[in-house]
Formats: sequence, C-alpha cells, structure tokens
Amino acid sequence: LEAEVIKARGNEEYKRGDYNAALESYSNALAAAPGVEHEEAKEARAIYHANRAMCHLQLKDYDACVKESTAAMDLKPDYLKAIMRRAQAWEKLDKLEEALGDLKKVLELDSTNAQARSAARRLEPIVEERREKLKEEMLGKLKDLGNSVLGHFGMSIDNFKAVKDPNTGSYSISYQS
Repeated sequence: LEAEVIKARGNEEYKRGDYNAALESYSNALAAAPGVEHEEAKEARAIYHANRAMCHLQLKDYDACVKESTAAMDLKPDYLKAIMRRAQAWEKLDKLEEALGDLKKVLELDSTNAQARSAARRLEPIVEERREKLKEEMLGKLKDLGNSVLGHFGMSIDNFKAVKDPNTGSYSISYQS
C-alpha cells in the first residue's frame, strides 16, 4: 500500500514534468514494494520499472530506458507499454533491428496498435537496406579473402560463377576457365 502512495506521488511529479523527482519516487515505490511471490506484486513491480523507463525516455537516458523496460518485461512479458518504450529507446540508440523486433512483438499482442504499426512501417525499409548493405560488405570481404587464397594458385573469384536457386535461395558455384 505504501508503494502505491509513493507511485501516485511519482505520477503527479511526472505530470508536472519533474522527471528526476518522478524517477526517484518510482525507485522508492520499487524499494517499498513486496517481492514477486504473488502475481499482483509482480505486476506492481513491473509497472514501477516501466514508469522508471518512461522517465529515462523523457530524460534521454536511452540505455537506462532499455534496462528498465527489460526489467518490467522480465516480470510481465506481454507488457505492451514496456515493450513500446524499449522499442522507442532502441530506435534512439540507432539499434533499429532491436526496435523493429519489439514493435513486431507489440503488433503480435495488439494488432490494432497504430503507433507500433506506423513505426514498424517506417523502420522496415531502413532495416532491410542496412541488411543488404551489410550483406554486400560481407560478400566483398569474402571475395577479397577468396582472391588472396586463390591468388596462390593463379586464380581469382572471377574464375567462378555463382548461380542462385530461386526455390531454395542457395547458390551453386561452378568453375569457368
């Protein structure tokens, strides 16, 4: 009960925009809250962690927001607010794959979540572009490595042809002299 009173004070501080004071109140609520033996205690602790995450997000401490959101999700895995806050923090940290993963998790739990849908739609092409760029970089490095090895035998990667199987996505490689 004491923890809920402290949380209510934190909510008021948050509404006033005093995020540091709210963060401290939510921390005190967490300290005053019972352990996780009962389901309702677990849920209350998850809320305090998620509220701390919300403060960290406002204070632009995105690493701390990820940490607190994750702590909330450990206690309550389907906690939409915590997942959404972590997605926002991941995006601010430029960890777009992680952000997109969390957004997809939100949409699995609530397919009508417009904020998650909009953010996922915005991030998907960027993430895909980054994957393609990474793939090209890796292929370039593999080609350089292959050429350095094959050079000892008077050959290069250009002596080989790779053909992608459209059905399986795998490649077959043949030698061309």
